[in-house]
Order: sequence, then C-alpha cells, then structure tokens
Amino acid sequence: MPMTPQEASKRAREICALAPIVPVLVVQDKAHARPLAEALVAGGLPALEVTLRTPAALEVIAEMAQVPGGVVGAGTLVTPQDVRDAKAAGATFGVSPGATDVLLEACEAEDLPLLAGAATASEAMRLFERGYDMLKFFPAEASGGAPALKAIGAPLPQIGFCPTGGVSPSNAQSYLSLPNVVCAGGSWVAPGDLVVKGDWAGIEALARDASKLAA
Repeated sequence: MPMTPQEASKRAREICALAPIVPVLVVQDKAHARPLAEALVAGGLPALEVTLRTPAALEVIAEMAQVPGGVVGAGTLVTPQDVRDAKAAGATFGVSPGATDVLLEACEAEDLPLLAGAATASEAMRLFERGYDMLKFFPAEASGGAPALKAIGAPLPQIGFCPTGGVSPSNAQSYLSLPNVVCAGGSWVAPGDLVVKGDWAGIEALARDASKLAA
C-alpha cells in the first residue's frame, strides 16, 4: 500500500529532527562519497541530501547509503523518474525545490518521504491540504529570509519547515530560532575545495560546529 502524505510527512519530520543542519551535497566523484558521508555523520550530521545535479549522484547515494549512522536522501527531485532512480539507489527520503501532483504521487507510490518545496503561504497551504505538514522553504534567502518564514508561520503554525537556499553560518541561527523551523539545509559544511582535497577532518570539524547550532 502506498505511503500516505501524513505518513510521509511524519517520517520527513523525524529525519529533519535528527540534527539542526541537513548538508546539501553536490558530489562530482563517487570516490568521495563514503569518506564524505563518514565525516559528516561523525561530526553529528546524519541526514544527508545528495542533489541529483551531477552524473555521479545516484552512485554517490548508493555508496553513502552503506555508511553506518547515515540517513541518505536525494535532492532536486523533479520528475517521477528521478523518484524511482533515487529510491532504487538507496535514498530513504527525497527533497524537491517545489511540488507538483505528479511528483507527489510518484513519491507516495514509491514510499519515499518527500520534503516538498514551498515559498509562499498558498503553496504551503496547498501541500498542507494534501496532508504534508513538513516542508522545505526554498529559496529561503531569495524569498525573504527568516522574516518571511516567521510571517508565514504566524497563521500556519501547524507546518514545520526546513529553510534551504542561502542559509549560511552567519544567518542559520536566525532561521533555527523560529518555532516553525525544525532544521535548515546548508552546503557550507561540505565545501567543494575540501571535498576535492579529501580534507575529511576539516569537513568533520565544520559538521561538528553546525551540529551545535540550536534548533
């Protein structure tokens, strides 16, 4: 039986509650997958979003899915084929920049919890009406940042958010201090130059700092 939106949202909220920051990862080389995931998990960030923006993304998900303690998801889900590919690779949750009925149906059919994107009150209300109460606020900074998300949260306190897009060490706490924010998505914990150099200790240190942010 397909996963209901309510079940999907409950699971998505549980994953978001694992740590204050969900690393948003753009990984070019499958060889980096396992040590990168190990460093992030060791640093206290177990929920990992691997974006489907590189040719290696599905192989990276498959590698990371084998790392003990990690909860690996696929980001940038746009089509039903993306959903099927991500699930087959080992993703245990999905993240999308927005939401369409076709994409939601595909995730429900594949039993893949989805963190669907919303940037306005109407988008959030439409997803809530369907049964989704844990959403991604995207693009966070371009959509008005923490003040906008605070304003959306006032009339919609039932909905939890993971703001992503422009979140950084300098503004993360302003999001995490909001009552409707469960976690935030950030790419700064795995900068491309450190990944290429294989500086896993450096990445673990960034993850450890991020894990201490208060949600």
